[in-house]
Amino acid sequence: MENAIFEAALDQLTSGGYARLTMEGVAGAARTGKAALYRRWASKDELVIDALDATLPRPYDTPDLGSAHRELLQLIEGFAGAMGSRPGAAIQVLMGEIDHERAEVFKEFITRRVIEPTTETILAILRRGAERGDVRPGAATPVVADVVPAMLLYQVKICGRRNLGPEYVARLVDEVLLPIIRV
Repeated sequence: MENAIFEAALDQLTSGGYARLTMEGVAGAARTGKAALYRRWASKDELVIDALDATLPRPYDTPDLGSAHRELLQLIEGFAGAMGSRPGAAIQVLMGEIDHERAEVFKEFITRRVIEPTTETILAILRRGAERGDVRPGAATPVVADVVPAMLLYQVKICGRRNLGPEYVARLVDEVLLPIIRV
C-alpha cells in the first residue's frame, strides 16, 4: 500500500505541481482513505519527502575501475539518470514551485539525500585517483566535488534540460572535470 501511496504522490506532483498536490487526491489515486494518510504523515511535505526518499536511487560507492575518468563517468551517468527519473522530475517540480519558507525543508532533504552523498563519492574517487596517480594531488576538495552537482542543477534548473544523456556527461567529465583534476 505504501508504494501505491508514493506512486500517487509522485504522479500528482509531476503532473499537477506541488501546489495542486493534495492528501485527498493522493488517497483517491492510491485507493485508500485520507485519514490513513494523516495517521502516517502529518502534512503533504512529510509525504513528499518520504515518497522521494523511498523512490530515489540510493547513493553508492563507485567501484575502483582503474581510472578516475571511468569512475566519474559511471557516477555522473547514474546521477544524471536519477535527475531524469520520475523522482528526479518531482524534485525539479519542487525546486521550481515552492516558496522560500517551505524550501528549507526540501533543501535539507535534497542536500542530505542527494548532494552530500554524491560529493562524498566524488571526493572518494578523486582521492583514489590521486593515490593511483591519475588525479593531481590536492584536487580532492569540496569545491571541485561541487562542480558536478552545480553543473547538473544548472542544466536542469536554469537551462530547462530534462534529460542529460551520456554525451553531456562525457563532455562534463572531459571538458570540465579532467582539466581541473589532471596531473
